[in-house]
Amino acid sequence: MSAARARFLSTWSGPAGIGRDHRSGGYHRHGFDDADLSLREWFVEQAERRGLATETDRSGNLWAWWGDPEPGAVAVGSHLDTVPGGGAFDGALGVVGGLLAVDGLRERGVRPSRSLAVVCFTETEGGRFGVPGLGSRLLTGSLDPDAARRLHDDHGCSLAEAVRRAGVDPTHLGPDPVRIATLGAFVELHLEQGREMTTRHPGALVAVGAEIAARGRWSVLVTGRTDHAAATASRDRRDPMIPAAAAVLAAREATDADHSVRATVARLRAEPDDPAVIAGAVRLVLDVTSPSARRTAVVVDRILAPVRERATAEGCTVVVRRESLQDNALLDTGLGLQLSAALDAPVLPSAVGHDAGVLAPSVPSAMVFVRNPSGISHAPEEYLDPDDCVAAVDRLTDALQTLV
Repeated sequence: MSAARARFLSTWSGPAGIGRDHRSGGYHRHGFDDADLSLREWFVEQAERRGLATETDRSGNLWAWWGDPEPGAVAVGSHLDTVPGGGAFDGALGVVGGLLAVDGLRERGVRPSRSLAVVCFTETEGGRFGVPGLGSRLLTGSLDPDAARRLHDDHGCSLAEAVRRAGVDPTHLGPDPVRIATLGAFVELHLEQGREMTTRHPGALVAVGAEIAARGRWSVLVTGRTDHAAATASRDRRDPMIPAAAAVLAAREATDADHSVRATVARLRAEPDDPAVIAGAVRLVLDVTSPSARRTAVVVDRILAPVRERATAEGCTVVVRRESLQDNALLDTGLGLQLSAALDAPVLPSAVGHDAGVLAPSVPSAMVFVRNPSGISHAPEEYLDPDDCVAAVDRLTDALQTLV
């Protein structure tokens, strides 16, 4: 076994053992929960082992600095949280890769002329509080801190309460323009989600991101009338599950009709949730990705139109609330071309949201995607070959060497 492979596997074993459901193989690591707090401790320990100076910013994101933070600094990293039941590599590869790239630069004898930070963003997946990119959006000011403090998880715990567990003062949540102004570039290493690289560029190990699609989430509440499931005839029902079912079908139809659109219904919950009862209400979340925020809004309206029609026919009401909407992000063209040339890598768009996309309007940002032959992500079956990971970290080190 090569030294690089042994070092990767040793470092990878830290996050790989935290928050894993041994029955399903999926991970449950969400912002400021027990698993996340363990991961935060792991990150700090790994950074300090390398002599990096660690700090937590006002929104709970973790930073590990090689050199004093100065204007023009380069940041590399991603996130350690997962979607519920998610895979091991999404996000974590970027954080582990950033730490190992520091090792690689030092082995090459590189003495950076610009300070370098490894960053771990918090609650990027939104698996606990429902807002993707929470930490990076608070940092950049694209999420209102008062609205963020009012967010609650499924158990009624507010974000304000949760961040206190990590030693973060909730009154300090919000934008950090000084920190943003310090950053001259941000690079995020990430597994590819989907099979575009394999399809368009077979044989390529990595690709450089060009842009990130727009993405939004809407919560939908359909209210009807609770009644007896066996005793109530169809003509007497006000069943909110009927309009909710229309949302599921309409989302699939929107995706089938336009291959640049991804629409998904999740967190569909009946209240009460009992087979002997016609629910009085159904809650669901609609997640939509498309080439632009305007297009996303059009798609959402089309999906909700049959929901409202069925609700009227069923005698139900519908309340829709937008939880988040991030416009498409063009990653920095100059930085992308520089990395593409340095890595001899193709350029690839992404339909998936990333912290790099949140930072892009404020900081020159780039993404380096690692091939994912199966295309599977956000699932226990998500997998990258360890040799590909080692090689990708080496390519990330190449990229950083051109920047620092």
